[in-house]
Amino acid sequence: MFGVLLLAWREWLETYFNYPGLEAWKFLNLAIFILVMVKIAGKPLGAALESRRERIENELVAAQKEKDAAQANLNEVDSLLARREDDISNIAAHARQELAEEKERLANVATSEIEKLKIQAQREIDQAGKVAKKTLRQFLADRSIQLARESVRQNLRPDDDVRLMSESISGLGRNRA
Repeated sequence: MFGVLLLAWREWLETYFNYPGLEAWKFLNLAIFILVMVKIAGKPLGAALESRRERIENELVAAQKEKDAAQANLNEVDSLLARREDDISNIAAHARQELAEEKERLANVATSEIEKLKIQAQREIDQAGKVAKKTLRQFLADRSIQLARESVRQNLRPDDDVRLMSESISGLGRNRA
């Protein structure tokens, strides 16, 4: 019986192992080669694959950290952009308030300057009036003297001259006594 099985086995082997284009011995040879290579290169290949796996995991962790940091930056930028309108309105309100204060300050300064100029102008007017009055008095005094001289020259006769001289001399004598 063993012989019959061996014969059937042999026949099957020859049929399939020698089939043109599909020789099973090529596949058997490849399987042996792969097993030998796995045995020989298994440890270095396993170590290289393990190292690569760890490196990829580290890169994934680093990428996740970078992604988290970028997301945090994005959230911060979004919050800054959201506050931008509030900041702009606050700055505009502050600028309007400063403008109003500056206008009021300038108006006060202008009013103060106007008052100072009015006071100064009034002083100058008063001073000019005093000078004009003094000049006018001087002019009137000079003119009065001139007119009096002319009047005296025109109206004074020689006998009036003698009489005035004698009255002056007698008035001097009385003042001494």
